Amino acid sequence: MDYKEAINFLFNQLPVYQREGKAAYKSNLDNTHELDHYFSHPHRSFKTIHVAGTNGKGSVAHMLASILQHAGYKTGLYTSPHLKDFRERIRINGEMISEEQVTKFVTDHHEIIEKVQPSFFEMTVAMAFKHFADNQVDIAIIETGLGGRLDSTNIITPLISIITNIGLDHTQFLGNSIEKIALEKAGIIKQNIPVIIGESQEEIKYIFTSRARELQAPIYFADETQRIDYSTVNIVGQQVFRLTGETKLPKELVCDQLGSYQSKNTITALKAVELLRNPDINIPNRSVYDGMRSISKTTGLMGRWQILGNNPLIVADTAHNKEGLSQVVDQISNTAWKKLHFILGAVNDKNVEDLLSLLPRDAKYYFVQAAIPRALDKYELFSKAMKLGLTGDVYDSVEKALLDAQSIAESCDMIFIGGSTFVVAEVL
Repeated sequence: MDYKEAINFLFNQLPVYQREGKAAYKSNLDNTHELDHYFSHPHRSFKTIHVAGTNGKGSVAHMLASILQHAGYKTGLYTSPHLKDFRERIRINGEMISEEQVTKFVTDHHEIIEKVQPSFFEMTVAMAFKHFADNQVDIAIIETGLGGRLDSTNIITPLISIITNIGLDHTQFLGNSIEKIALEKAGIIKQNIPVIIGESQEEIKYIFTSRARELQAPIYFADETQRIDYSTVNIVGQQVFRLTGETKLPKELVCDQLGSYQSKNTITALKAVELLRNPDINIPNRSVYDGMRSISKTTGLMGRWQILGNNPLIVADTAHNKEGLSQVVDQISNTAWKKLHFILGAVNDKNVEDLLSLLPRDAKYYFVQAAIPRALDKYELFSKAMKLGLTGDVYDSVEKALLDAQSIAESCDMIFIGGSTFVVAEVL
């Protein structure tokens, strides 16, 4: 079996949520525990940090991985979904798992995979934990998939649990209210393990505090002890954050991630650094500064207000739910452009009307459909958008839409690509 055959096996034999949606979702941890037993509990051989939340968990995970790498720790990073290459999900010190290692995993263990019939996500979690154990990482940052309580990653006992924020996303699995979703995410809180909540949301704060009290887990709300007073952009196009509040961390940080929403994620990551610092884990301020300044280079983070070109400005962002997209729309409105060209796609299990209602009316839209079964039909997207006053045309592919936008746009215009992770993935 070669790498192409291994990847085909994984994508074609196992149910993949990103492709199929609800059919790939498992509502228990039975498969995860069976695989964990088969591989002799690899996650017990290294330290972990667990990151959940509706938005920002990937960015926080990458920030922490970059900081820890700069502090000299061999750092594993497990995230999902991938944008260009399956191997993005599993990294050590920024290096993706090799094609040979993926192939060997599938070849050596295809019998247990065929026996257990795990979901694609369950299998990738097992692969990641084994890879980190085999390579003797010091610490691994583990991002949850959809939820928390029943997430395949939720067999770890981390040093710290992090919940970035809560929004109405994946309601068909996690519940149709922010309270129900918060309860699911709170499922990662462990006995006596500190938990950080990135954003204080008054209507659900009690859910986290009561769960933490029940488990005697120290709880911290990151935005109640620190804040970013202001941010600017330096001459090389990086954000500069000025922190206020009681902290022994640097008061000024440079961040190579340009989304204004990264200020919230930065505060969450920095609170984690404060809690991690102890006699066994040394994270100098210099490592914090250098790690934040080079997140993309160090860990390979992509798709967060990623500038793909200038004159016209071309930006891609993977925000795909109401809370995330509203922050992106705010940043679009604060960006200088003469005319906005918006390449837009969505998936078919979102409340697309809620998303469309957020979008600017003064833009030309290019309606597309990513090449996955879960993608919302482009003509249906066009029809729903027209009813809400958005105007534009339908395109056969994301590539054709981008080429057309580039041929039409003037140098002072902006082309934005988003609405779906998978639309951004096709561009990248």
